[in-house]
Amino acid sequence: MADAETLGALLSWARSKLANAGIPEAALDARLLVEHVTQTTRLDAISRPERPVGAEERDLAQRFIDQRIAGKPVHRILGFREFYGLKFNLSDQTLEPRPDTETLVQLVLDEVRRVGGEGRPWRILDLGTGTGAIALALLSVLPEARAIGADISADALATAHANADMHGYGYRFEARLSDWFGNIDGRYDIIVSNPPYIREDDWRDLAIEVREHDPRRALVAGQDGLDAYRRLAAESSPFLSPGGIVAVEIGYNQKESVVGLFTEHGFRLKAHGQDLAGHDRVLVFAQETPREQG
Repeated sequence: MADAETLGALLSWARSKLANAGIPEAALDARLLVEHVTQTTRLDAISRPERPVGAEERDLAQRFIDQRIAGKPVHRILGFREFYGLKFNLSDQTLEPRPDTETLVQLVLDEVRRVGGEGRPWRILDLGTGTGAIALALLSVLPEARAIGADISADALATAHANADMHGYGYRFEARLSDWFGNIDGRYDIIVSNPPYIREDDWRDLAIEVREHDPRRALVAGQDGLDAYRRLAAESSPFLSPGGIVAVEIGYNQKESVVGLFTEHGFRLKAHGQDLAGHDRVLVFAQETPREQG
């Protein structure tokens, strides 16, 4: 570390340390951490590898690399993560928005374009909003839409509100403290949620990056992982506008069970999507019409 006095040398040192510690994607994590510490870009590393690195930058890089080796996720170290082309600050009570969840955003937008277009004043309810990523990603594409991001955590809501303001959507986004529908009123064209869906018995088997750094209550949902879907299926209907949709993210093996729960409460599966690994990940439901029910 002492001789890592240039950007190129610091990157090489960081990659080597992470790789030797068995960190997956060591090269990517090293690049993200070093770029953040030195406020440089990938282009800088290519065009200016001789750029001097000061003692404070080296010390901070050392601290970040040590944290990553200890199991702290790289984006927790950075304090933010990109999602749907937007930057989202994180807190201890928010999940990291992950690329698979972009499937949920895209399926909702597909339905929007199919039934009415992006220019309508859509009303959106994001339950368990966390960083606000899903709601704010939708607002970034739907200029007349407004969203309520509901969460049981005041810390998460403060983070979501700050993210909304950071992107200029604060006037169209309301962060509301609510245990699911407990403090919600009105009707919505789009209800979205990436709810907890991990089984109790599976919690201890999760990777250390998840188990020790993501909020447990945002992940675990009872013995079978379906508690949140039971509430969403049973309680969504009174809050849904005519023709509205409910879109949820699911675990890779939960499609049949979640479809069954929503079907029991008068919904039909309208669309479904897979994640980057080809697993079932998103379900979109609509209410049955009287004719369809009969």
